[in-house]
Amino acid sequence: MRKVEVCSYTEQWTYMFAKEAEKLKPIFGNQLLDIHHIGSTSIQGLKAKPVIDIMPVVKEINLVEKFNEEMKRIGYEAKGENGIPGRRYFQKEGSNRTHHVHIFQVGSDEIKRHLAFRDYLRSHPDLKEAYGALKENLAKQFPYDMESYINGKDHFVKEMEAKAVQWYKS
Repeated sequence: MRKVEVCSYTEQWTYMFAKEAEKLKPIFGNQLLDIHHIGSTSIQGLKAKPVIDIMPVVKEINLVEKFNEEMKRIGYEAKGENGIPGRRYFQKEGSNRTHHVHIFQVGSDEIKRHLAFRDYLRSHPDLKEAYGALKENLAKQFPYDMESYINGKDHFVKEMEAKAVQWYKS
């Protein structure tokens, strides 16, 4: 059973993203168009679970499976779409996860959604603080119940995502 751990922000997360991105680039080669640090660890000052979310953008999502073996060699487990159509998802380090890789094909609305949410919270310190406090309280309330922790954030996240996408478009 995984413990829900929410930590104060650390600059180390930026370094961990950059280091991992350098490992991913040669695997995907000319399929890779861009690679983004997303999720809470990408937002300076935001409390977060210490798991680095990485979003590579590729030319052709259906070719990603051919890289599964190389991803396995650097510690990742392929999870397919894992609940989000058009995504290819990988986890590193099993139950002690350190990184998540969310791969999307260029043009996917999911790319905009992730970047909008990240950039919206970066630009709205009051919402960033509210989100961090919510996560911290949920982690205390549900220390060994990841599903309840995630469900507890759901309303806030969906509301912020809707606002973020509108903000991003303007």
